[in-house]
Amino acid sequence: MANIPVTKNQEIELNIDDLGAEGQGVGRYSGYAVFVPGALPGETVRVRVVKAGKAFGFGKLLEVVGASAQRVDPICEAFGRCGGCTLMHLSYEGQLAYKRERVRQALLRIGRFEDAEVLPVIGMNHPTRYRNKGAFSAGTGEDAAPALGLYAARSHRLVPVGDCVIEHPACAAAMGAVTAWMREHGAAPYDEESGKGLVRHLVVRTSAPGEAMAIVCTNGQKLPAEAALVRRLREAVPGLVSVAQCAAARPTNVIMDGPVRIVWGANVIRERIAGLELALSPRAFFQVNTRQAEKLYEHAVSLSGAEQGGLLLDAYCGIGAIGLLAARRGARVIGVESVEEAVRDAEANASRNGLTNIRFVCGKAEEVIPKLLESGEKPDAVVLDPPRKGCEAKLLEAIANAGIERVVYVSCNPATLARDLALMAEHGYAPGPVQPVDMFPHTAHVECVVGVERVEK
Repeated sequence: MANIPVTKNQEIELNIDDLGAEGQGVGRYSGYAVFVPGALPGETVRVRVVKAGKAFGFGKLLEVVGASAQRVDPICEAFGRCGGCTLMHLSYEGQLAYKRERVRQALLRIGRFEDAEVLPVIGMNHPTRYRNKGAFSAGTGEDAAPALGLYAARSHRLVPVGDCVIEHPACAAAMGAVTAWMREHGAAPYDEESGKGLVRHLVVRTSAPGEAMAIVCTNGQKLPAEAALVRRLREAVPGLVSVAQCAAARPTNVIMDGPVRIVWGANVIRERIAGLELALSPRAFFQVNTRQAEKLYEHAVSLSGAEQGGLLLDAYCGIGAIGLLAARRGARVIGVESVEEAVRDAEANASRNGLTNIRFVCGKAEEVIPKLLESGEKPDAVVLDPPRKGCEAKLLEAIANAGIERVVYVSCNPATLARDLALMAEHGYAPGPVQPVDMFPHTAHVECVVGVERVEK
């Protein structure tokens, strides 16, 4: 501990020279890295050290002594208090530049790709109100009455939010309606320590055609005054077509961890993307930014060579959007997804769009796809769209061993993207230009899509 040049609660002045993976400013004090949320590169800041670990520390921003030219006033009153946006104090042009560099650094440091081409990030003309799904936790406000909001960063301390500027306005309307219902009918918020209380979360889904769905997640199956809840929501939320309950009794952080029951209205909401008509059930995974997802999916399908026909494997396909777009362009498609409910949604979406050249298999991609390849299926291309943890090595090895010529990798995590591309490179594949897409403005997250070609036969 003697080598650490700072101590907890010490006030220091730092020059910030970088941004970390979560958007925190990074400065060095006698060579010791200190992460400071809210600070920007090029700034001199005064900081109180709140944690001094062996390798690095964290500081609380007290004062910006010299501000960056890229610093802007946040457009949300909850910025810095809730754990959602982390980059709203950085100009949007600065955000896009940071995300491009973050991808480049991951490819260089993790993947060892010294000459990787990272294209400019595809941004948004109006980077607000972009989220089509909001999840809000129940708790108590300053008046000790029931409230809904978001947790502060790295905590379960509730920050009540009246309106979140990256969410659809239906979220604020639904939060107001559910909060009023909770207070009127004694529906207490769930308490994690005691395991008591009823309301755990509110999830609101919206769609491009203007429909909305509200899902109240409860501690068990009890739902008092259902009619009053529905009435309040229908009066408050334009386009509401469905009210559902998720009975989640287990002590877990998974928001929708339990059976879902439709309390009123439809069991799906209709979505439209790139000319496709989709139906989303309460638990269906879909990108939260429909406008940017359309750009991402169109680029992925273009890289897949779907227009040339042939067979395409769509791994981690979810409700099937990428595979359906490829099928509409002429490819034969096999979608693979581990969530049964998502597979049912995908099959219904294929039927809804009149596509008969696509089928879906329920199972884990790393188990199903090697078996498909061993059975003699020889796809012309594979689309990979894995979760943040990336792909299992045995899946990538099976693709390489089958000699598949073209892979399209869609990633929400530059670190695991770089890792997986490096493994594919060991098997004779070379990545093309990496296209980042800003799916999550004002946060540190970035989505990427890259075509990978087999160069060693």
